[in-house]
Amino acid sequence: MRDQDIALGPSCFFNISIMITQIYNGNILIPGGVWVNGGSVVIKDSKIIDIYRHSRLCEGVDKAINAGGGYVLPGGIDLHVHGAGGRDFMEATEDAFLTAVSAHRRHGTTSIFPTLSSTSEQNIRDAAQVCSKLMENPDNGIMGLHIEGPYFRSEMAGGQIAGNIRIPSPMEYVPIIEDFPCVKRWDAAPELPGADDFARYITSKGVIAGIAHTRANYNDIVHAFDSGYTLATHFYNAMTTSHKNGIYKHEGTVEAIYLMDGINVEIIADGIHVPPILLKLVHKFKGRGRICLITDALSITESPDGSSFDPRIVIENGVCKLRDGSAIAGSCATMDRLIRTAVKEAGLPLEDVSRMVSETPGLIMGIYDRKGSICKQKDADIIIMDKNLELTNVIAMGKEIEL
Repeated sequence: MRDQDIALGPSCFFNISIMITQIYNGNILIPGGVWVNGGSVVIKDSKIIDIYRHSRLCEGVDKAINAGGGYVLPGGIDLHVHGAGGRDFMEATEDAFLTAVSAHRRHGTTSIFPTLSSTSEQNIRDAAQVCSKLMENPDNGIMGLHIEGPYFRSEMAGGQIAGNIRIPSPMEYVPIIEDFPCVKRWDAAPELPGADDFARYITSKGVIAGIAHTRANYNDIVHAFDSGYTLATHFYNAMTTSHKNGIYKHEGTVEAIYLMDGINVEIIADGIHVPPILLKLVHKFKGRGRICLITDALSITESPDGSSFDPRIVIENGVCKLRDGSAIAGSCATMDRLIRTAVKEAGLPLEDVSRMVSETPGLIMGIYDRKGSICKQKDADIIIMDKNLELTNVIAMGKEIEL
């Protein structure tokens, strides 16, 4: 690939009245999993305007960032995250939202879909109101609301509050969808009564339907896909695998999803919820174009005083659990940890892992026109990692974030 194939033009001269940032001396991942080694990315305000195969500083650059020979990657897009910094999105306040977003941004998440656990209709409405307002400012990096529940199998509640779980009701979900276009995704157990009508309705409005907290078998999953479900929520977690019923073997939800090529999966790639060997297995069968890596992080993540929005949650040996030890509950993972785990523990190629935290989520959620890759005219959401995959820099909408 020649310079003119990836740059706007041969000149490095700019109008000095415009704020220009140049990242140089980096190995840049561009669309298609292609590396531009020893190259530069030039940013004008919040947009990427040029990518070069050289590291010469351009005239008129206001700020130069030396990548130090490290990896220059697209910023992470987290599809499933409940909070951080001691704050939870269910608090439904601007301060809670922005505190959690800021905590994750310092670890490489530049775009985020705030997630609500199973809760009341009023709490959903309150959080959606806040989300809608904050989405008006693109610098916040909030791309839409993800509602996880409350339409689940009660026996598969996991860390969800069982008392909030209920059957899908159009009297509840239709007005919410109509009133709040910020809702971009909503999860349910597809075998529940009315769950097929739920999926058909929300997908007709452009909302992604996710499969979650379920005991669905193969026939249920086939029917779910036909009804509009296209994403498996925290794959392997809160769903069944191959099991015996009496003396006979039966497939679980996991095997059914493997067999459905049209269903994408998201994985909590912290090395705990899905062990590295299983992460390799999912990658082998689903491929980078069908996998999103997520944190599923709770408020206790990066909490300055160790506090949690949900008093039932504790961290033991780096794992979020219910205090009574009955279940793993969410996680305390961050985006940079997902990348290191997938590369170092599961042995996956960095170019695939980067695409699973940026490009694939961007495509699935319909924001790839402006997010998810290092490409001219896209938003300048970029992370830099050193050779050990430690995060050194985060640039969100062209602004460098203090780590």
